[in-house]
Amino acid sequence: MRTIWLVILFVLFCIGIYFVGVNTALHTFLLISSFLFILMLLYYSLLTVNGLYFRAKKKKRQPLDVYPSVDIFIPAHNEGVVIQHTLAAMVKLKYPGKLTIYLLNDNSQDNTGEIAEMFASMYKNVKHIKVPPGEPRGKSRVLNYAFSISDGDYFCVYDADNQPEEHALTMLVEEAEQVKDAAGAVGYVRTVNEEQNWLTRMISLEFQVFQLSMQSGRWLLFKTGSLTGTNMLLRRSVLEEVGGYDPYAIAEDAELTLRITQKGLYLPIVPESITWEQEPESLKVLIKQRTRWLQGNLYILEKICSDIRTFFKGKMAVHSLQQVLVYMIFWAFLVISHVWFIAGLFGFLQISHTLPLLFMWYVAYFVYTAQLFSAQMIERTTTPLNVFIAFIMYFTYAQLFTYLFVRSLILYVRAKRKNQTIGWDKTTRFSQKKP
Repeated sequence: MRTIWLVILFVLFCIGIYFVGVNTALHTFLLISSFLFILMLLYYSLLTVNGLYFRAKKKKRQPLDVYPSVDIFIPAHNEGVVIQHTLAAMVKLKYPGKLTIYLLNDNSQDNTGEIAEMFASMYKNVKHIKVPPGEPRGKSRVLNYAFSISDGDYFCVYDADNQPEEHALTMLVEEAEQVKDAAGAVGYVRTVNEEQNWLTRMISLEFQVFQLSMQSGRWLLFKTGSLTGTNMLLRRSVLEEVGGYDPYAIAEDAELTLRITQKGLYLPIVPESITWEQEPESLKVLIKQRTRWLQGNLYILEKICSDIRTFFKGKMAVHSLQQVLVYMIFWAFLVISHVWFIAGLFGFLQISHTLPLLFMWYVAYFVYTAQLFSAQMIERTTTPLNVFIAFIMYFTYAQLFTYLFVRSLILYVRAKRKNQTIGWDKTTRFSQKKP
């Protein structure tokens, strides 16, 4: 059915070119694309404004009479560089209820196991679990195994390079218990190595915008939240109901978010619950990490396109729209603008209506940069260097998305054609400092 519609659209486009001419058809296409792109930017602006309001207001959270039991899951594969800082932060968590910390050692070949054993011998609530080998490899399989050997009312996932603040877990549990029909709660991720170089500063700003507009804005407007893979709390009964993690999903958090939302459950956002995470310090590591993320989201996009009616019903529409906007429409508009610019630059196409094209570029730059400045103000990270980086990010860091998307799409299609399972690709760690 999808192929038929694509053929019909292509035929209509060819007929339009035949009757009105190439330049007229392309100019019409430009005008329509510009209009749709402006609508998308207005949507993101709306999210940003509401995210600012949500982040600025102070919420009073009531303590619970009884705190449910919580299991912390930390998947780890060769994490000796960072795991000591992570476990040191975990044992400092101030949680009033029963708390068990599971270090899930997934066939590590370095000193991860030795460090885990040391903490397990010192703290009764720390468990060093050696995860049995299996396929497919990756975080989803490890988390499913952890779920099978634990019994807490809730579980909270932290990546192996995370250092949550002392009350981060308590805030998540209080929110999950006090919001009706909540499946859990989602905290905030900050960059521990932000000041390492310009790249880590850009990644940190990107994360701040994500938390501001995508998460806080959508929660305030639509009461929809997204799991972030770390600093995320889930109710045990909910994971049982949806059938556990999808072992083939390498963006397991986004995939699980869709299934939870389909059940009509909520994932409230708690910006005050903060964990500090290490981000890639080199372009090579970043490309490797983001390629994995994009391949995981292409897997989700394929699911959405295979059942449009289901994924665009009710609150599911917000999450599905987010996937389509980011991984289809935004990328398509970005490519169109680049192709149009290059074609005009080399004289392949004479553009008589320059205003829509220029307006699209200016508005896109303004909205993107305004989001960065808004995040800096809320997080109080405004410095002369960060301001300068915000000005240049649209022309540098943001443009990397096109290359990453094309690279990820080629690898994803190649794997599908060969009927191969896309494996988990671990992010390289660096020596880590305390936040």
